[in-house]
Amino acid sequence: MSGTTTAAAALRRRAAGAGANRWVVLVVLCVSLLLVAVDATVLHVAVPAVTEDLKPGAIELLWIVDTYPLVCASLLILFGTLGDKVGRRRILLLGYTLFGVASALAALAPDAQVLIAARALLGVGGAMIMPATLSILRQVFPDRRERALAIGIWSAVAAVGAAVGPLLGGFLLEHFWWGSVFLVNIPLMLVSLPVGRLLLPESRGAGDGPWDVVGALMAAVGLFGVVFGVKRLGGDEAAGSPVTLVPLLVGAVLVALFVRRQRRQAQPLVDLRMFARPAFSTAVGCIALAMLALVGLELIAAQYLQLVLGLSPLQTGLRLLPLTFAAMAAGLVGARALRRFGPRRMVCGGFCLTAAAVLVLTAMGETDDTGLLLSGFVLLGFGLETTLFAAYESMLSEAPAEQAGGAAAIGETSYQLGAGLGIALLGSVMNAAYAPGLASVPGVPAGASVAAGHSLGEAYEVAGRLGGPGGAALRRAAVDSFVHGLHVTLLVSAGLLLLGAAAGLRLPRVMQCEGAAPGADLPLPRSPEDHRVSV
Repeated sequence: MSGTTTAAAALRRRAAGAGANRWVVLVVLCVSLLLVAVDATVLHVAVPAVTEDLKPGAIELLWIVDTYPLVCASLLILFGTLGDKVGRRRILLLGYTLFGVASALAALAPDAQVLIAARALLGVGGAMIMPATLSILRQVFPDRRERALAIGIWSAVAAVGAAVGPLLGGFLLEHFWWGSVFLVNIPLMLVSLPVGRLLLPESRGAGDGPWDVVGALMAAVGLFGVVFGVKRLGGDEAAGSPVTLVPLLVGAVLVALFVRRQRRQAQPLVDLRMFARPAFSTAVGCIALAMLALVGLELIAAQYLQLVLGLSPLQTGLRLLPLTFAAMAAGLVGARALRRFGPRRMVCGGFCLTAAAVLVLTAMGETDDTGLLLSGFVLLGFGLETTLFAAYESMLSEAPAEQAGGAAAIGETSYQLGAGLGIALLGSVMNAAYAPGLASVPGVPAGASVAAGHSLGEAYEVAGRLGGPGGAALRRAAVDSFVHGLHVTLLVSAGLLLLGAAAGLRLPRVMQCEGAAPGADLPLPRSPEDHRVSV
């Protein structure tokens, strides 16, 4: 009997790997993900060069920056579920092709309109690649213990890609023109396409019915409206503005109709019964809550480093690198920690560690304290990655294999929505705590005080125009108010993180591995763990 079981397990592993070593497959998937993650942030440092060359208007510049993440977030469920239907490898390879073509189009864009269109096409390619990498990973690693290790590497690569983007962009801009930040994608995609075609296994869900085109479009348009509205709120737009409110409401209605439609479908795009599993729904919520608490905080921290401490953008990026290195370490040790402590302790402990890091950072003041920032950022990166790794692993392991694409898309969508909501919520908290301190500064006209209350950068500009004692007083009051607002925002963020820790109590106490292949209890080989790609 044991021989038969062993043979069946070996057959499953061969089918999952499609003739390729699964660790080699993981490297291919991580390279794909790294490109997508880098592209989400690499343009940020190139904005001044793009502005000087293409002369975009203010609205065009906003769309150049935001089109990629907006389109990508709105199409994740569409392409994640399409991959379950027609084949995840097929969608991934098509995503490679679109990403390469769009990169060339963006690099050679003669005007802002072409660049916006290219960024939109990059978003389509990214939406094809991101859920496909995670769902193929779910298939290639049927043993949950090995899959936990693979997800740790995958999540680390995602974190590093976002951090590497600005540094890579800055390096390229020092030696080449702004289009090089896109052109660098092409040779990597030219390699990834044939390698992926050769090595990656094909897989799809079990459903034989038609793909719900109407439902997919409802999800895409609805998510576009929600993400667009949330981004405008995070950009300090008035909540009652029609351009903000209408897309947000229409998007919310379409998402609600999509949910209603899926419940009535015999073969839904997304099996909402997955949310009835406490581990799945809790993991998705923890992903969103972790990003809600941290992304807005990271943006405010970057402003603190540059505007209060006076660091350059490159120095700011270097100061934040310990956060990335700590996240890498958490991803690499996450698999063993998950087996030892279980999902509940990992998620709750990660949230609590991150909350402790945030509370440590409340000691930040108007002078540079390198040791404080280093310790705070290291704790922050390790705690956040611990939470996200355990949540992603629990979410993917709870989802049926045939729904892997849809589950991966749900996880990525919750990540994007959490990030957008975090910028909007924590940005609002920051503004509410910052502005009152500038309401009545002695020697400063009321109009100047109102303008300075919009942001610290604008306060510096107003103070520079005023000059004299009034300008100096306004600058001092603005810095004091910003630091106060930062402390309030940190406390709110810590509260959200502790709320996430409480939510994590619904996760399983131990890591269930009943479906593991024989021998899975043996220690993992050292070579994959010693040579894996990290983020």
